[in-house]
Amino acid sequence: MSGERLRILILGGYGTFGGRLVRLLADEPRLTLLIAGRSLDKATAFIGAVDAKATLVPAVMDRSGDSGPLLSTLNLDLLIDASGPFQDAGPDPYRLVKTCIALGICYLDLADATTFVAGISSLDDAAKANGVFALSGCSSFPALSFAALAALKPGFAKIETVTSGIAPSPKVRMGLNVIKAVSSYAGKPVALRRDGKPTTGYGLMDGVHWTIAPPGGIPLKSRRFALADAPDLVLLPRVLPGLKSAFIGAGTEPQILQRLLGLCGWLVRLKLLPALAPFASLFHRVSQRLGFGEHRGGMFVTVTGTAIDGGRLARSWHLIAEGDDGPFIPAMAAEAIVYGWLSSRKPQPGARPATGELTLAEFAPLFSRFSIRSGIRDDSPSGETAPLYRRMLAGAWNGLPPAIAAMHDSAATRTVEGRATVERGTGLAARIIAAIIGFPAANPDIPVSVRFECADGRETWIRTFGKTSFRSVQSAGTGRDTYLLAEDFGPFRVLIALVPDKGRLRLVIRGWRFLGLPLPLFLAPGGETFEEERDGTFRFHVEISSRLTGLIVRYTGWLRPQAG
Repeated sequence: MSGERLRILILGGYGTFGGRLVRLLADEPRLTLLIAGRSLDKATAFIGAVDAKATLVPAVMDRSGDSGPLLSTLNLDLLIDASGPFQDAGPDPYRLVKTCIALGICYLDLADATTFVAGISSLDDAAKANGVFALSGCSSFPALSFAALAALKPGFAKIETVTSGIAPSPKVRMGLNVIKAVSSYAGKPVALRRDGKPTTGYGLMDGVHWTIAPPGGIPLKSRRFALADAPDLVLLPRVLPGLKSAFIGAGTEPQILQRLLGLCGWLVRLKLLPALAPFASLFHRVSQRLGFGEHRGGMFVTVTGTAIDGGRLARSWHLIAEGDDGPFIPAMAAEAIVYGWLSSRKPQPGARPATGELTLAEFAPLFSRFSIRSGIRDDSPSGETAPLYRRMLAGAWNGLPPAIAAMHDSAATRTVEGRATVERGTGLAARIIAAIIGFPAANPDIPVSVRFECADGRETWIRTFGKTSFRSVQSAGTGRDTYLLAEDFGPFRVLIALVPDKGRLRLVIRGWRFLGLPLPLFLAPGGETFEEERDGTFRFHVEISSRLTGLIVRYTGWLRPQAG
């Protein structure tokens, strides 16, 4: 391990993202972290709440002021600006960066403002002359998004479209500076590429629908991602010749909050208001009260284009963070750069956006400390010929136990046989539903067979318990159900996430419909359903129940391929 020590000032160090960066770095004893902001009391109180091996020191600093005299006395190696917002940095937006370069202090920031991040290269000569680096955009966009793009690129002769988005958890309280940044571009023109030409969209008004679904994880609810002013929109055409279109969006939940901002954006677009920024405090208060929905967030990057063999190619990278873990992600690029420096991988001198400074492999160990799942999917038309479950699980398929993989790794019609135990609910409603679908009667030991009839990417499962049979049709969900397994039982459709978990393949219900009409998820049929391998044999456990009926049916047992 390198013996190097670093002295770092984190501006905004007790704020939304700066505070999380401090917590990410706090266990490193080779660091001295100056926690800076406008309030010494807030910096001191924050430090008192952090259990740290690093040395933490409170400091007072205002990004808009003359920071030269203070910085010249602090003997810093690096200044990290996590204060924001960067969308309106004043008449001299790089004042702080220039000061750092002049004093020989390395600089990086968590900026996500297009003009600020893209323009920092204007200081490249000065940074190189003084032997320091100045990196802008060490955040989800563009540092992490470009790392994902690099992982998606192999096999492409030409990338034609790039679409990315971020979906914060509704339970995470967004800071006022985040709301200020969003309000600054709502309803205003945002430069885009569309159909191979530069064009203009409007912040929070243009949008696309997408489902974030890491292989083997439970997808986020499909949602609309509204156009965001992100550095990637300017930076992508610089690195991808022939790029036809690029779109970056934010998918806020509850969607009503996003639609409210988009509706207010019309006032700006119609020039009835100059900007929504003056109302940022109001929007911030509203957002604090609209925190309902699943406590999960995510991010995606998807690319399409031409493969080396001339065919069409489409890939996507997905990430989901559970609970309060998501807001740590924007700080992880800065964390990775700091730890890289401590391991003798200091960034090269120069001023530039942080596009290519890090790889997904460098993010992986940072993700592993949190409830964060990520992975890549092949969305190409050529992948549609693979067996259904292999397509749905994508990269998570390789982690299945052999007996489970063998049960699903075929697109041919086949039959498997075994034995089962069947339990039935005793309530009137449960008995009616079981009779409609054709579930078998209760039996402690009954022969069972399953016939898989595969055609056109769909699988018809005919389950026979003794002399009683019932069937369902499984297929890949489409539209807003993309990446979910759709299973049809007569007029009912159940939408299922396939989740490998500790040697089992869990089937988690994420929605259901009757004659195509969505039904409340809390009333959906539930119960623990999974497949597993035990002593080399495929075993199943299926439980169907609901809040209204209680247990409907539970059947467990084992299956093997039909002899001969």
